[in-house]
Amino acid sequence: MGFFDKLKSGLAKTRNNITVKIEQVFGAYKELDDDFFDELEEALIIADVGVPTASYAIETLRKRIFEKRIKSTDGAKDELRNIITELLDAPALVTPSPCVLFVVGVNGVGKTTTIGKLAARYKEMGKSVMLCAADTFRAAAADQLEIWAGRAGVPIVRSNEGADPASVVFDGIKSAKAKNCDMLIIDTAGRLQNKSNLMKELSKMRRIIDNEYSNAQVISLLVLDATVGQNGLVQAQAFKEAADIVGVVLTKLDGTAKGGSALAIKHQLGFPIRFIGVGEHIDDLQVFNAKEFVDALF
Repeated sequence: MGFFDKLKSGLAKTRNNITVKIEQVFGAYKELDDDFFDELEEALIIADVGVPTASYAIETLRKRIFEKRIKSTDGAKDELRNIITELLDAPALVTPSPCVLFVVGVNGVGKTTTIGKLAARYKEMGKSVMLCAADTFRAAAADQLEIWAGRAGVPIVRSNEGADPASVVFDGIKSAKAKNCDMLIIDTAGRLQNKSNLMKELSKMRRIIDNEYSNAQVISLLVLDATVGQNGLVQAQAFKEAADIVGVVLTKLDGTAKGGSALAIKHQLGFPIRFIGVGEHIDDLQVFNAKEFVDALF
């Protein structure tokens, strides 16, 4: 299965949720009147795009229809696709060497699995990659990451369960420097129910990275489970300051109809979607491309 086919297949539930409702609106109206725009906005909200983002999209659509003198629903539909693409678009993620991927997210979102897939992807690109198991609180988290390190064929730095996460990060940096690795990928704890302590831990780890690996580019990626939809915005907000997020990995898109939340994440929080997970296999983590995502949806 090719890249686009895999993406299209993985987005089937989201596509049915979003485009079916939108197509119903476009099929029901001949005139681009207020009722048409109200129905279209409602369809976007139901598709888990969120009220602020849906309102923005509709207001932008109204403005462009007026400016471009669009008269047909087909023309309006094309313009809506353009608006959604622009909403999701972002410059490509650059990962110079040396680089630290600091991966955060609550427990259960697929964080450790995502790290394994990222390691495999970057190794295939020719980078030397090392993993660091700094989630020392969840039972068997380091064991799980070690399994993924084996699958990806990359080394791992780990410690005993309950060890100080910051000390594991320190050891990971020391090892990555000694082996002249291009990329160090750090797994972190995700106990959001203990939010204050968690955020302090993340901030402490970031300080160690900044102090001990000052020549490395640090990229903080937030892993979100697409099946939670709008609730992902709450998680994203919680991690925003502590980890200085520069991008989101949206997992489990193949199992949800709530992929419309990607628009809200980008529009309301400013976090670009960097990768999307559309399957369980090690190569099912796709680099996010706004145009291809929208094409697969529509």
